[in-house]
Amino acid sequence: MKLTKDLSIIMPAYLEEENLRLLLPRIKSVVSELTQNFEIIVVDTEKAMDGTPQACEETSVVYVNRTGGNTYGAAIRTGISNAQGKNIIFMDADGSHYPEFIKKLYAERESYDVVIASRYIEGGHTENSAVLVLMSKIVNWGYAFVLNIECKDVSNSFKLYDGSLLKGLELKCENFDIVEEILYKIIKVRPNLKIRELPFSFKQRMFGETKRNLPQFVITYIFTLIRLRFFS
Repeated sequence: MKLTKDLSIIMPAYLEEENLRLLLPRIKSVVSELTQNFEIIVVDTEKAMDGTPQACEETSVVYVNRTGGNTYGAAIRTGISNAQGKNIIFMDADGSHYPEFIKKLYAERESYDVVIASRYIEGGHTENSAVLVLMSKIVNWGYAFVLNIECKDVSNSFKLYDGSLLKGLELKCENFDIVEEILYKIIKVRPNLKIRELPFSFKQRMFGETKRNLPQFVITYIFTLIRLRFFS
């Protein structure tokens, strides 16, 4: 696919209508100040389960249903296959990634291949509980150390990528570990990958409940780390 847009914003969504109705106008306002040649893609469940299609229609953003299952990994793969952006930003649809930070990510696009909204460098912050922060830091340290990834926040999905780097990836993860899989496989394709981390404050979701299953989260991250290190 020819990359005809300056920027694609991809938002996986699973019962996020309330949040999207607040976020989408803000995102459009922010991005329209950066370029007029953009697209916002909301990747919903395989079949709509709430008013997300209507929320997208009312704000004139692209609505697509994920294919291959209702997993987060399926949403990411669907988003990549549909995106036409020379630069691609992933962001959560629950409000934890505030739209105004898009400007800082986009400002670094010419100098870096991947720009990360980082919770764990100086100036970064997260509103999650102490237990979740500890688990997240352990995951990030483990992936960075074992896979030799030189950044502090591997697991935050709020990143800007050179869109061309994403198009050729074969991504297998089904859960949130696909975020780490993307970064690792990009580095394998481009060993001299230029990464920039910017301090970011991670917010609590606005409405609804988290879709993360903690036991599943731990197990899949362990198995994915082993698979990427020894079998990928």
